[in-house]
This record gives sequence, C-alpha cells and structure tokens, in this order.
Amino acid sequence: MRKLSLFMGLLVVVAMFIGACAAPVAPAAPATEAAEAATEAAAPAGEPFKIALIMPSTTTDYSWSQSIYDGLKAVQTEMGGEGALEIAVSENMFQVADAGNAIRDYATNGYDLVIAHGAQYGNPLFEVAKDFPETSFAWGTTTNTGADQGLANVFAYEPAAQEGGYLNGVAAALLSDKNVIGVVGPVEAGDAKLYINGFVAGVKATEPDTAVNVTYTGQFGDTALAAEAANTQIEAGADVLTGSAQQVVGAIQTAKDKGVYWFGSQSDQAPLATDIVVTSVVYDWTKVIKDMIESHNAGTLGGKVFTMTLNDGGQTMVYNDQSTVPAEKMAEIKTAVEAAAKGIQDGSIVPAK
Repeated sequence: MRKLSLFMGLLVVVAMFIGACAAPVAPAAPATEAAEAATEAAAPAGEPFKIALIMPSTTTDYSWSQSIYDGLKAVQTEMGGEGALEIAVSENMFQVADAGNAIRDYATNGYDLVIAHGAQYGNPLFEVAKDFPETSFAWGTTTNTGADQGLANVFAYEPAAQEGGYLNGVAAALLSDKNVIGVVGPVEAGDAKLYINGFVAGVKATEPDTAVNVTYTGQFGDTALAAEAANTQIEAGADVLTGSAQQVVGAIQTAKDKGVYWFGSQSDQAPLATDIVVTSVVYDWTKVIKDMIESHNAGTLGGKVFTMTLNDGGQTMVYNDQSTVPAEKMAEIKTAVEAAAKGIQDGSIVPAK
C-alpha cells in the first residue's frame, strides 16, 4: 500500500509539471465576435450578377450593337471582372423567332437581366417576361415597359438621339461645299428616326438653304443596300453623308471610295475610314446598365424608362482629328458644335424629335 501511495503521488507531481509547461488557454471570444465569425463562415460565396444580351448584329459592328456591348464590358471592369458580372451574348439574331428562343433560354438558365437589344424583339420578350416574373428584362429603343399588359419586370430605353443628331447636323452644314447632304437611314422608327430628324434640324438651323436628302433602306443590317443608297446620294450631289444602324458599314465604305465626308452615330466610326469620318456621336450605356443592376438588386425588376442625353453623359461627341478636314475648318466646327451642345443642355435649343 505504501508503494502504491508513493506511485500515485509521483503521477500527481508529473501531471502538475506537464500542466505548468503547456500553453495557456486563450480566453473565450466575446459572444458578439463569435456570432459574427459564425455568420461569415456560414455565408455562401457571392454569386456574380448575370446579364444576357441578344443583339441583331455583332459586338464589332461599329454601331448599335457594339455600343451597348462596350458599355457592358466597361461596367464589368468597374465592378471587378467576371467574378462580379457575368455576360453572355447572342449575336446576329436576325430572326425574331430565334431571338425569342434565346430570351427564354437565358431566363430559364437563371440570368438576372436579359437585354433584347432591338425594337423588333418586343413581342417575344413580353411573352417570356410573363413566365419569369423574378427575372428583369430590357429592350429598346422604346418607352413601352409592358405595364399595360400587367408586367412589372421590363425596362425600356430610348436614347435621345435627336440631340446628337442635331450636333452632327450643325457640323455637316459647315463642312458641305455643295450644300447637298445625304442621309442613309434604316427603318423610319426608334432612335434612327430621332437621329435623322435631329440631324436635319441641325443642318437647317446652321445653313437653311442646304438640301438634306434622306433615304430609308427599310433594313437595319443590309450593308449592300446601304452602300447602294450612299452611292445614289453622292450621284445626286451630296458631298457629306451620315446614317444610322449597323448597315452603315456599307455606306461608309462607299463614302471612303468616293472621297465624301461621313458623320458617325452610335459608336466611334473613325476606325472604318480615318480620312473621311469627321465626328461620331457615341452612345455611353454604362449609366443605364448600372441603373438597371441597382434597381434589380433593390427589388425593382422593371417599369422604368431610361433615356440617354447630352446632360447625363449618355451621348458624347467624338472628333476625329486624323481626318482630312483642314485644321481651321475643324476648329470652326468644334466651336459651333460646343455652342449648340450648350444650348441643348440649357434648354435654349430643343431639337426636333
């Protein structure tokens, strides 16, 4: 028994020695810190906001489609890349039925915002929007959000293209020596019609005696038809041209071949013909896109109409200083355009719609 007692005492001493050498136990975290740590650990990884874009042409059309695609990419970069904003694109959706299928596929696959970038896509977009009330949809150019059909998840957009058109008209009037200007339009509707009406008004306000001949091809993307229309305008005496929609690539090529100046719209078109593109009215979609994302995240899935103006930065004038326009004439154009822009911004000039 005495030996057993001595052995047990020895064990107690050893245990005390080990406990003294061990690292001290950290004090328990306050209850609030522990709760926060648990919450952070339990929270799922953030999912990117997902936008699908259906367009009638390509991301490199130097016009309608490229302008909004460039805007999406700029917003993606600003948000932090693909991990924050995921973008899917369907190009060359010439057939409305094909676009309708794409709209439905994207909604089915859980995209937060589906943009049908063409006024021709309204009917299928509304049909799909009814079936996916938790998804946001957008289309343009239009002011119709589908509210009369009971829809609350459709955004609409319509650039105030008459403003930029007016500025290009002022510049074109100052540049034309023959006082004959040609316009190659697509369909007489939407922002194309607004742009052309504003352009004619700008020309007439600057040089009332200048003739402005307008041709609507009836197509948005037929570049051959646009080239033919441009050639007809030149043969009728035009020494300056402008136009709208993705078809204008053909018209710009004709203007380049004939040495006729061109005024661009929607995207910067100078890279297509550096010598003859004088200015371009460029659409900046970034604010509209960010507003749609913020509205969706705040629970407003549609019902808003967005316009892009000179005042809100939705349209900007880009000058091509590499064109063959003499420096003195370009300086005159810039002065006149800046004065007209100020008039539009302060309301003293109201371009025709």
